[in-house]
Amino acid sequence: MIAQVRGLLLAKSLEQVVVDVQGVGYRLFIPLSTYLALPPLQQPVTLLTTLLVRDDALRLYGFATAEERTLFELLLTVASIGPRLALNVLSALSAAEVQQAIACGDVARLQAIPGIGRKTAERIVLELQEKVAAPVPAPRPGLAVAEPLVGDVVSALLNLGYKRSEAERAVQRAQARRQEAWTLEALLKASLQQLAQTS
Repeated sequence: MIAQVRGLLLAKSLEQVVVDVQGVGYRLFIPLSTYLALPPLQQPVTLLTTLLVRDDALRLYGFATAEERTLFELLLTVASIGPRLALNVLSALSAAEVQQAIACGDVARLQAIPGIGRKTAERIVLELQEKVAAPVPAPRPGLAVAEPLVGDVVSALLNLGYKRSEAERAVQRAQARRQEAWTLEALLKASLQQLAQTS
């Protein structure tokens, strides 16, 4: 079992990274929250990992925090949730927000995540509520970026399964709520909140 990868960040996208570990490039699939915590390319990075063997293929999944990895592995124990959908959950909500939703039985919040229907949301709460402790809020590392970043946020929302029109409207509504400079993480989170309110 590969539990951690440490090396130079060779490539990164919203869904995966390549980390050079002593000349070997490891491809890891990641949630959006981990992407936002990544350093610049060619900088050292450490990711906690889960190795899954599916259909004669080995796939590594990388996470910035132990909480993300634990929730990913817990979500995989729920019937009908595979790795891609588990990553989707962690991309739409922070680890603390997922814990809060499960602990409080907030089916509506989980159902607002693309790919999660009501039955699946109810199943997540039913099967994981006793396994998930009440979250302890902790700030997540953010990635400060310069304006304009609307395109990056819209692209991230499209990757999460939202339509372009609703993604663009959500970003516009989020931007209208404050005037100071945004970070990518803050604007993405605010846009997701807008989408959750209108779903």
